[in-house]
Amino acid sequence: MRADAARNIQTVLTTGARMLAADPGVSIAAIAAEAGVDRRTVYRRFSSREELLSAIYEARLDAVERAIADARLREAPVPVALHRYVENVIDVNRTWPVDLARMLADDASRTRRDASVAEVDAFLRRAEDEGLLRAGLPDGWAATLLPELMHLVARRMPDLDPGPAADIVVETLLHGLGRI
Repeated sequence: MRADAARNIQTVLTTGARMLAADPGVSIAAIAAEAGVDRRTVYRRFSSREELLSAIYEARLDAVERAIADARLREAPVPVALHRYVENVIDVNRTWPVDLARMLADDASRTRRDASVAEVDAFLRRAEDEGLLRAGLPDGWAATLLPELMHLVARRMPDLDPGPAADIVVETLLHGLGRI
């Protein structure tokens, strides 16, 4: 694929993710127009809305897997890996906003996401074992709270760069909101 064609497809995918997250009924023509390409370009690559959605989900999952790999959750010092992971995932959440319930209805997407979740869960157990997270919390509490915090900061603070946004998430996860 030519470089400009690859850029066009990437733009269609990121534009489609953003527009479909805002309005699940948005037309392919509207996505194409917003992406600056002809709708025929979109239909040549994606024969249906479902194919486009599938490609968006795959791109999001690829981005999450890269975020995890880049964070080096198994080998980097826990605080460094945590911040890098959060920063990367905030960027993923902003670039690839999707309806997770719909994405997870697809078995292949669910399998890939489950593998990523297992990797992060293992990292959070490592963080607890190394004393960065408090022991004795309800099972899975950190694994539940962390994605919620990342989602909140990605959506509620869209103008905050991923680094400072990650600072807020990590500080909140590790120290809460109180002054104690």
